[in-house]
Amino acid sequence: MAKSGNQKGKLLYLAEIFHRETDEAHGLTLAELTERLAAYGVQAERKTLYADMEELRRCGLDIDSWKEGREYRYRLASREFELPELKLLVDAVQASRFITESKSRSLIKKLESLVSVHDARQLQRQVLIAGRVKTMNESIYYNIDKLHSAIGEGKQIRFQYFQWTVEKKEALRRDGGWYCVSPWHLRWDDENYYLIAYDAEADRVKHYRVDKMKRITLLEAPRLGQERMARFDPAVYTRRLFGMYGGQPVRVTLEGENEMVGVLIDRFGKEVPVLPVDGARFQAFVDVAVSPQFLGWVAGLGGGLRIVSPEPVVQKMQALVQRLAEQYCAPDGDKTSV
Repeated sequence: MAKSGNQKGKLLYLAEIFHRETDEAHGLTLAELTERLAAYGVQAERKTLYADMEELRRCGLDIDSWKEGREYRYRLASREFELPELKLLVDAVQASRFITESKSRSLIKKLESLVSVHDARQLQRQVLIAGRVKTMNESIYYNIDKLHSAIGEGKQIRFQYFQWTVEKKEALRRDGGWYCVSPWHLRWDDENYYLIAYDAEADRVKHYRVDKMKRITLLEAPRLGQERMARFDPAVYTRRLFGMYGGQPVRVTLEGENEMVGVLIDRFGKEVPVLPVDGARFQAFVDVAVSPQFLGWVAGLGGGLRIVSPEPVVQKMQALVQRLAEQYCAPDGDKTSV
């Protein structure tokens, strides 16, 4: 029997067929495998297929079979990623605001290629991206790659930074001037990617939204701040910030009802110091950057937690409550509920 020019790729084609068309619940008979290979211009016989599948097993493919009626069906029984794992990854892609809608669809399409066409339909049913708030900066993926390179090579970077105007247009900060910093960490927090860097001019650790960085350039100068960053804990840094708004950390005492302990642990971790006040209440001590976002977080708990000290932070909360009360005051002077 004459062999076609595609015979050399027979094992590759057969592996692709198993990956694409079979899974734990779906298999192919020898006749169906022969038919699929013929579509690639490859001739196969029963005896050679047995040998080919054994060779694929030696290469690491988990091929097994089961009897259905009078025939055996062959399948790829396991893969590097299980379907539930890929569903989690799809959910993460969908939920990530820093990934644009078009890139989300592209990434999910690639994830689908890791399972059979049958299981891919289960991932497709989860694709509900339209209408979600997503970043509009498609260059973020290249920004992240450049920043990883700069961190890995220990180089300083320069970039421009923008903010949105009321006209929904990008406006460069510093009138288009360049930022020059030493990059040390990338953090994904509050559904956004942030660069944590050392600013030598200000002698401070600062953070920047990666999707708002433009024209990132790696410099030849080695990065600075080794001594400062040797004592730096990125997890502690981001835990102290609310909405990644900066500020000097302050030790704040919070008091609340016992059932609110879980809220504090979710936000600050199990290390947060907690002392019982009586059988129903406790006090906790947290180091935070006191910002409107922190005050709003406390207010949003509906009185479940209140700030006890220090007095300047208590006064900031009182001023916020007063300002909100005045802002929502009815025209006749009666205050609506805030």
